Amino acid sequence: MTEPAAPDFDDIRAAFARIRGHLVHTPCLLSRTLSEIHGCELWLKFENLQYTASFKERGALNRLLALGEEERERGVVAASAGNHAQGVAYHASRLGVRAVIVMPRSTPFVKIENTAKLGGEVVLFGESVEEAADHALALAREQGLVFIHPYDDPAVIAGQGTVALEMLEQVPGLEWLVVPVGGGGLISGMAIAAKTLVPQIRITGVEAALFPAVKRLLAGQAGVLGGPTIAEGIAVKQPGRLALPVIRRLVDEIRTVEEASIEAAIVELLEIEKTVVEGAGAVTLAAVADDPVAFRGRRVGLVLSGGNIDSRILSAVILRGLVRTHRLVRFRVALPDSPGSLARVTALVAEAGGNIVDVVHQRAFSRLSVKQADVDFTIETRNAAHAREIERRLEASGFPVRPLQGDGGS
Repeated sequence: MTEPAAPDFDDIRAAFARIRGHLVHTPCLLSRTLSEIHGCELWLKFENLQYTASFKERGALNRLLALGEEERERGVVAASAGNHAQGVAYHASRLGVRAVIVMPRSTPFVKIENTAKLGGEVVLFGESVEEAADHALALAREQGLVFIHPYDDPAVIAGQGTVALEMLEQVPGLEWLVVPVGGGGLISGMAIAAKTLVPQIRITGVEAALFPAVKRLLAGQAGVLGGPTIAEGIAVKQPGRLALPVIRRLVDEIRTVEEASIEAAIVELLEIEKTVVEGAGAVTLAAVADDPVAFRGRRVGLVLSGGNIDSRILSAVILRGLVRTHRLVRFRVALPDSPGSLARVTALVAEAGGNIVDVVHQRAFSRLSVKQADVDFTIETRNAAHAREIERRLEASGFPVRPLQGDGGS
């Protein structure tokens, strides 16, 4: 049995013809505001607008359409904690193919429920995607199911490569593609397509700094890091065997971005483009924001690869974004513990245009005189300059102020 090989350009073009019309032809639009902010021409490929909110549908559908009749009757199995699971479940159900989806026990309930609603037979097993994948392979052997790998499969890679065909069709003059990197299926497929059509185009892959698997392997370094990342969709410790040689040959560079940069990009896309993007999809904008000099003046295509972010995580990211941009600040103000003091401070904040959202007295844990109290104010402001103006007004009125960061520690 011959080892599978990475797809070529003809495979990707065939996949493009095969899947077109069966999923969303997502827009690739110029963001005028983000372009002004970051000093380059930014074109956004909205793969978060697919039915299951991820590019993963492309590879899943192409692989399912490649099944023989006997394989379709047997059914398929996949292991995933999110986007691949939903892509396989949805299109298998549409095509009348049984789909068993093995998910780690720690998978958020909403993702389990969504996968089941899309037609997948969900099996919870193991504490990690790796353990779930091992169980999926066991089920494939036991039940004769066809295993659909999330990224290390020629048909899956070919399907993902259609993103580049669409982008270059929609925006012919693109000079630079910036693509998220996890297992490598998306960037390898896109690189094959893009470099064939436009050999001089520059391709940058972006990994989460906690999971720099490809960057380290290309540098000849063993092992990877790890940890809790908001970009869990690309938190992969070992890229695909098919993808890595393609990346080595065709991708110009791999960059990494820190968690704070990813969070800031999510908020920026939400506020400016009014679009919800998950951590793995926001790394592309984060990379541009981290190095504006490199991208200045270039026509850049960013892949927003998915929008499946937990609502609680999104809520926390938004709040942290307000704190990061000083639109939500905390001040500790030393007040005389006497009637009218609190009212005077709140009036000063109101006069300055701030909105107090929380007030907490610190009496027992204060180091001040017993006749004084530390009072912590959480205040909504317009920006950092507005926050400083409120602080100056309080100080000028005789109320010592200490800005609080993080957990508000002294």
